[in-house]
Amino acid sequence: MTEATTEAGRRTLLEHLFAAFNRHDVDGVMACFTPGVVFDTASGPEAHGRRLTGQDAVRAAFVGVWTEMPDVAWAVADHTIAGDRATSEWLFTGTRPDGRRIEVDGVDLFTFEGDLIARKSAFRKDRPVPAA
Repeated sequence: MTEATTEAGRRTLLEHLFAAFNRHDVDGVMACFTPGVVFDTASGPEAHGRRLTGQDAVRAAFVGVWTEMPDVAWAVADHTIAGDRATSEWLFTGTRPDGRRIEVDGVDLFTFEGDLIARKSAFRKDRPVPAA
């Protein structure tokens, strides 16, 4: 087992991922994922949200969030790692294009393949955005 496949190594990978999210560093984010990564978004037309497959689709989704909400951030409360699975709990904050603030708790479920993340499934509280 390599350092990157141990609990400590996977925790470090998640810390790098969220630091890159908060820097809006798409290359840093994508370096944490496998080429065939699958990302189930927090909302969308299906029960699982919207499923994005592959680096290009996932990259575009993150750039879209950063473009729409330039101050978006994820304040991580905890990472829990169990074998090739992990859970990250966070507070998502940002300002929508219409000026309204969003602040909601959420969680990501991750599946690892070796030393990278192969799957990310996001869940976020459904909270009305306050009026501007």
